[in-house]
Amino acid sequence: MWMLFLCVAWAAAIVSCAHLCRAAVAAAQLPSRAPTERERRLGLYEMAYLSGGPRRVTDLAMVTMGRQRRLHLAGTGWATVVDPEGQNAIERALIAAIGPEGQRQIPAARVAHADSDVVGALADRLTAAGLAVPAAARESVASGMREVRAALVVIVVALAAATAGNPGGAGPIAPWFALPLLLTAGCLGIAHVEIHPYSRWASPTGQDLLRAVPVPRAPAPDDPHLLTALAVRGPSALPDPELRAALA
Repeated sequence: MWMLFLCVAWAAAIVSCAHLCRAAVAAAQLPSRAPTERERRLGLYEMAYLSGGPRRVTDLAMVTMGRQRRLHLAGTGWATVVDPEGQNAIERALIAAIGPEGQRQIPAARVAHADSDVVGALADRLTAAGLAVPAAARESVASGMREVRAALVVIVVALAAATAGNPGGAGPIAPWFALPLLLTAGCLGIAHVEIHPYSRWASPTGQDLLRAVPVPRAPAPDDPHLLTALAVRGPSALPDPELRAALA
C-alpha cells in the first residue's frame, strides 16, 4: 500500500519541479532590448514600480499627496481626499480609485489603482524598455514556486499516510521518500538563489539601475530624498510610525 503513496510523492515532485524549471528557462530567454539613455533615467514612479509593483506606486502617490496636505492618511487605514485635483496622471487615477465620496480604505484603493489604465501603461512602458519583467513570465515563475511548495506538503502527507498504514512504522519506508523530498527541497532552494530575480518586478537590467540609485538609510521627515527611499525600499523607510501604520 505504501508504494501507492510513494508514487504520489514522486509524481508531485517531478511535475512541480518540471513546471518551475520550464518557467525559469522561459523567463531567462525573454527577448529584450537595451534601454535608451532616456529610459535609463528613472523617475520616482518608475523606481516604485520596479521595486514593488503597482502597490508601491500607489503608496508613493499617497505619501506624496499626504506630505502636501492634499490627501489624509489615517492610521486606521483610510485615505481621505483633501484636494481633488491631481498634479499628474498617477495622482488623478488614485483620486478616481478612492471614489466620488473622497474616502476609501487603503487596501481597496490600492486594488482599484493597480487596475487603472495609467498604472498599466507605466508597466507596459517599463516592460517594453526591458526594465520590468512581463506579467506572464512573472506569474509563471511564481506559479511554479507555489507548485513546488505544495509538492513538499504532498510528499510529507504521503509519507505520514504511508507510515500510518505500515506495520513496521516509518523506518523501512522513510528512505524511499527521502529522494522526492530532497528533489523538491533542492529545487526550491536553487530557485531562491538562481531564478528568484525573474519573479521580481524589475528585470536584471532594471535591478542594476535600482542598485545605482542613492537611497538614504534613515531619512528624516524633511529629507528631500524621503520619497526616493519610499519608492525603492517601501513604507519601512518612512520615519513616521503613524504613516507606516496607515500603509501597513
